[in-house]
Amino acid sequence: MKTASIPSLRVDPKLRQAAESVLQEGETLSSFVEASLRANIEHRKLQAEFIARGLASRSEAKRTEEYYPADEVLRELDDLLTRAEAKQRK
Repeated sequence: MKTASIPSLRVDPKLRQAAESVLQEGETLSSFVEASLRANIEHRKLQAEFIARGLASRSEAKRTEEYYPADEVLRELDDLLTRAEAKQRK
């Protein structure tokens, strides 16, 4: 498969220096930028999926007229988190 280029990017010299200052051993600025781009793409995909699930859930709630109080949902989430943390400590 052929590779493609990302357009060059003009940035403030301070931003470039900041990026260079956090490079790990053997890492290039180009590889850092590529990894950052991949991570941002994945983040945006996950964000879009999250929003889609939320909208679908809202539509389902409207359709079924089945709603849950926020304090009940938060309590259940707290319980899940507590159990997960306890399990992880074992």
